[in-house]
Amino acid sequence: MLKNYLKIAFKVLLRRKFFTFISLFGISFTLTVLMVVTAFFDHAFSPMAPETQYRRTLGVQYACMYGPNGTWNSSAGYQLLDRYARGLDGVERLSLFSNTQTVHSYMNGQKITSWLKRTDGEFWNILQFTFLEGGPFSSKDVDDAQFVAVINETTRQRFFGGRPALGQTIEADGQRFRVVGVVPNVSLARDIPFADIWAPLTTAKTDAYKREMLGNFNAIALARDEAALPHIHDEFNARLTHVELEQPKIYTTLVAPFETKFDTFARLLPNSDYKSPDRQGWKLLSTLLALGLLFMLLPAVNLMNINVSRIMERSSEIGVRKAFGASSRTLIGQFIVENVLLTLIGGLIGLVLSELALRALTASNLIKYAQFHLNPRVFMYGLGMALVFGLMSGVYPAWRMSRLNPVQALKGAAR
Repeated sequence: MLKNYLKIAFKVLLRRKFFTFISLFGISFTLTVLMVVTAFFDHAFSPMAPETQYRRTLGVQYACMYGPNGTWNSSAGYQLLDRYARGLDGVERLSLFSNTQTVHSYMNGQKITSWLKRTDGEFWNILQFTFLEGGPFSSKDVDDAQFVAVINETTRQRFFGGRPALGQTIEADGQRFRVVGVVPNVSLARDIPFADIWAPLTTAKTDAYKREMLGNFNAIALARDEAALPHIHDEFNARLTHVELEQPKIYTTLVAPFETKFDTFARLLPNSDYKSPDRQGWKLLSTLLALGLLFMLLPAVNLMNINVSRIMERSSEIGVRKAFGASSRTLIGQFIVENVLLTLIGGLIGLVLSELALRALTASNLIKYAQFHLNPRVFMYGLGMALVFGLMSGVYPAWRMSRLNPVQALKGAAR
């Protein structure tokens, strides 16, 4: 029966080529936009190297002090994280590291601009980098303030023309570092591991960072298992309630939650409660789902109207089939198969257009080192959206088809 449905569907789609073209255009354009947005969020937030343990990782990337007379938003300070984030129950590993900073180097009379991040040794145990040369610096290198560095392949190309860099020396921010490892480029969208150069945090030009409660530092914690994540979040929040804040007449409350990167991103959006330690990701997820459904609803309504017009043109055919005993259930099934087939064809066109758009986005270098593509996970998202789109636009016309009166349908009129 399904084979017959498909044969009929192809014949119907070829009967009115203009309507079919309009339908496919609307479907493919809608799904292309949704797929590009989905691919971006997948690229930024899904588990992938070097954040392969993403589902067991929480981070502190945002801090806020506020009170009756002022608000201070920034990253956390090293002292805050060093004093209150260590020893949390359920944490297997903890890393403290700085935000990336722009540094300059000069080579053969040319200025080279790089992103530098200073980290501890645990950074390399939580994040799973693939090393093209050498390996990471150790916790002992950090303790001994060794001027060593890991660089990415772009930095190797800039300084050494792609030649082996292991053991060579580079200058950055007026300091000289010996290269101990080379890793692939990491996208700017993966802001936790992203940098061009990684150096021990103890090589900073001053140790003033050690006395800052709010400043220029982040933390990532690798939990023992996913079940420990809520406990880590709650315990750290409880610890922060006992922090003695400077300037208590201005600031009375400190918020710096351990949370997922998606929750941190959501916290920075206008509709979030950034002063609350509670998770904010559900608000962003709800907004994205609502916008996605609304974006699909508009072309779905248009496609629905086109499908109703198709039904009216086929009223005589439907009347004959009903007169010979075809049930409403059979007719509904046939029309839904036709509509889903149309949507899947539009979805395939949308996938091709999405891949082309993502390649263009990658080539534009709009997001540094980003490589956008349709992986199997994004493909399944797209397939799911296409099926939802097909059902949204096909249920009502199918119901209208089933309600046609056989006698009136044979005369070309709807009931």
